[in-house]
Amino acid sequence: MQTTNYKLTELFIFFILIPISFCFKYSPILKLIIGLLGFAYILYVILKVEKIQLTIRKDINWKNFWKTTLLKFLVIAVFTAVFVWFTDKESFFTVVVNKPFMWMLFLLIYAFLSVYPQEVLFRTFFFKRYENLFKNEKLFLFINAVLFSVAHLFFRNTIVIIITFIGGLLFAITYKKTKSTFLVSIEHAIYGCWLFTVGMGNMLGFPS
Repeated sequence: MQTTNYKLTELFIFFILIPISFCFKYSPILKLIIGLLGFAYILYVILKVEKIQLTIRKDINWKNFWKTTLLKFLVIAVFTAVFVWFTDKESFFTVVVNKPFMWMLFLLIYAFLSVYPQEVLFRTFFFKRYENLFKNEKLFLFINAVLFSVAHLFFRNTIVIIITFIGGLLFAITYKKTKSTFLVSIEHAIYGCWLFTVGMGNMLGFPS
């Protein structure tokens, strides 16, 4: 499990082969089974092989995290709000206005059942398993962002691919700096919840 060839094969299967396979039409149940078995394997490697404890670090610099995250969020919020206003004005904050209960419920479900597992897979697992295989740090972060984007190919939407690449790059940088699954999950949840709120939920598979 710790050899270079094994890890490269593992990377190919979990971050390229399986995500691309989800772009094809076949049984949703089979896709669910593949996803659950894959994530079970990931958790096994994290907990039993790599001996990683998924706990909240005590030395977190909360002030610096919120300062940088909110600054990035402000930029994202402005650009996405302008984008929705000019491309799909009818969707602009429509979920918040028309379905506030569903909006709040989905934000909670999304944060815990989607965001956190994604960050465990793409940051905690990915960095621990593969970072030492790359001599160039910037290349490693770029590849992580690309593969995060590849995982969203099944949406068949160019804008989604661009958004998830940018998001993946931001999350990779945050994780590189903090080594905290918890912090990068908060950042991911903030941006994702905003996209749903501002009116970009349809293209990302959110309910409307």
